[in-house]
Amino acid sequence: MLAYIARRVLLMIPTILLISIISFIAIQLPPGDFMTSYVAGMRTMGENIEQEAIDNLRARYGLGEPVYVQYYKWMNGIILRGDWGQSMEWQKPVKELIGERLLLTVILSLVSLLVSWFIAIPIGVYSATHQYSIPDYVMSIISFIGVGVPGFLLALIIMYFAQTQLNMNVGGLFSEKYINAPWSLERVIDMLKHLWIPVVILAVEGTAGGIRTTRANLLDELNKPYVELARAKGLNEWKLIWKYPVRIALNPFFSTVGWSLASLISGATLISVVLSLQTTGPMQLRALTSQDMYLAGSFLLILSVLTIIGTLISDILLAWVDPRIRLEK
Repeated sequence: MLAYIARRVLLMIPTILLISIISFIAIQLPPGDFMTSYVAGMRTMGENIEQEAIDNLRARYGLGEPVYVQYYKWMNGIILRGDWGQSMEWQKPVKELIGERLLLTVILSLVSLLVSWFIAIPIGVYSATHQYSIPDYVMSIISFIGVGVPGFLLALIIMYFAQTQLNMNVGGLFSEKYINAPWSLERVIDMLKHLWIPVVILAVEGTAGGIRTTRANLLDELNKPYVELARAKGLNEWKLIWKYPVRIALNPFFSTVGWSLASLISGATLISVVLSLQTTGPMQLRALTSQDMYLAGSFLLILSVLTIIGTLISDILLAWVDPRIRLEK
């Protein structure tokens, strides 16, 4: 196991390097750059910018240099100094901008993921063990609706209901006075008051899909010979189900950890925009549309690295949960 993990970690290094190159090239592909978009926007508003000022800004951000030189400076800063570059639009270090929203994104997405798992797994097991019963049909209908309804539409419906019926302000994760306030017990309590609505919205789709996945996989396992043999030996039914078939039916949950880690950072961008959440999703979207290359490239690199790390964690968890899986030495 240790040799396998060490080999995978060594393979991750060139993979991350290749991904960083592709990410940096990808954000350079659209025509123009940040300065082009910035100058066009300023002139649209009737403000004229002299060419000398434009040239000075290009020199400051290295926009006039070849792409490979810009990439080298970016990676050199990350590896040697932990410097992810300067955001051109926000006029702040990228590390500072991402750090401000990263914690909130992880809290929101991780709570939503755990809530969806804790709800989906028991319901999926119940539906599979009570196939074609009325509760099974009801859960199937609800899960199909949950999968089919877009998250942003559900966000709009819940926002309308909360504001009109509950008289609640559901925009953002904090009240106005706590948005830029330092962390304190009062700020945490205020966040918890606002957190439940985005958690419910984000958890709905994951819960609906998890119910269908658990039910389908468990039904397949319940018809296998080892289950019939255990029943014939008199093993308690619920102990049998939860100890063996359920463990194998949960493989898809563990195999998607690689995607889940990346989603902790990207965090349902459309829903975050609709709810005005202070997460990384809207900032990432803004960085891509404005061609803020260091900020956009940093997001792409972080998401890719988390996906690679998550894939390694998935393989280890699958080998631990499912005894049929053996890692080659």
